[in-house]
Amino acid sequence: MTSKKETLSILSRGVEEILREAELEERLKLGRPLRVKAGFDPTAPDLHLGHTVLINKLRQFQDLGHEVIFLIGDFTGMIGDPSGKSATRPALTVEEVKANAETYKEQIFKILDPEKTRVEFNSRWMNQMNAADLIKLAARHTVARMLERDDFNKRYSANQPIAIHEFLYPLVQGYDSVALEADVELGGTDQKFNLLVGRQLQESFGQKPQIVLTMPLLEGLDGVQKMSKSLNNYIGITEPPFEIFGKLMSISDDLMWRYFELLSLRPIAEVEQFRQEVAQGANPRDIKIELALEIIERYHSKAAAEKAHQEFIQRFQQGALPEDMPEFKLGLGKDGLSIGHLLKQSGLTASTSEAMRMIKQGAVKLDGEKVTDRETVFRKAGSFVVQVGKRKFARITLS
Repeated sequence: MTSKKETLSILSRGVEEILREAELEERLKLGRPLRVKAGFDPTAPDLHLGHTVLINKLRQFQDLGHEVIFLIGDFTGMIGDPSGKSATRPALTVEEVKANAETYKEQIFKILDPEKTRVEFNSRWMNQMNAADLIKLAARHTVARMLERDDFNKRYSANQPIAIHEFLYPLVQGYDSVALEADVELGGTDQKFNLLVGRQLQESFGQKPQIVLTMPLLEGLDGVQKMSKSLNNYIGITEPPFEIFGKLMSISDDLMWRYFELLSLRPIAEVEQFRQEVAQGANPRDIKIELALEIIERYHSKAAAEKAHQEFIQRFQQGALPEDMPEFKLGLGKDGLSIGHLLKQSGLTASTSEAMRMIKQGAVKLDGEKVTDRETVFRKAGSFVVQVGKRKFARITLS
């Protein structure tokens, strides 16, 4: 049986802030499972490792016997969360939200126990509200409080437009907590304002205010910006195992510990043991492999993790080429084909400017030979293997 001290240690691991910890301790003494809520707007079809920081914490609550509510914001998704945004977000269609929500339901059970998870959609109660109900809800909050929010305040001060419907987002998210009678709500640090609105609305409706746990925003592969598909610094949990393995091996040694803290389900003592081994001279690469194996096993299988590991060794330590290399046939044209356009047209880089950067960094190889001349132009038909970085390969045929 887990002691109260051990429970708090588990639940506070990796947490940025608990509002308020004393209230959480009191709520844990009630002797009943707590209702723990986390909401996700289905704004994109795939979840990445950044999303799993919250879901992992839900699993910890679940393992401790609490009721986990995975809330899919199909209603709020059509508003668009303004958190951290400098402009109004485009609204999604009902069809887009429904399609993305279905993929979320499939992916979350790679972490959560489906038998112990309550999946809710906030359209269930929001669609029952009429215009008068929404006005009554809006009357429970003030414009002054809304403008205390950092991103709203910055946009207002800079004379940038704020649409009225954006004020509704925190209210609807807060009302979700009322509808679900949540004891605890989890969210990223950028969600703190919305989570506190939930506390305020619960008090307004005569409920005990929820405890708020804010989780850090996971840095992406660059180690600077938060993980995001739009920044192309993400690791999707449905990506092929080898892609996940390669991306995790590419992160910095410092960032590795951050990923262990927020993504690994290993005991803290085991992670500390890894730190000691590195401090005593162990190669951080070997520890990073352990992280990659754990992540891939969770989202795919143990066999897939081991296969990805072996393929990584063969490709990068023994120089083998990937078996599933894509092939492209490109036309030379009357003036030939520049190296920049070749890399862009084959999808090895997103643009010709990125191609130039990769060549400058020495990251482009042609049949194993490094390309150094950014002015290279191909004028003759032929076939060769092009490599960009450590993981991108393609067989190119020019004609």
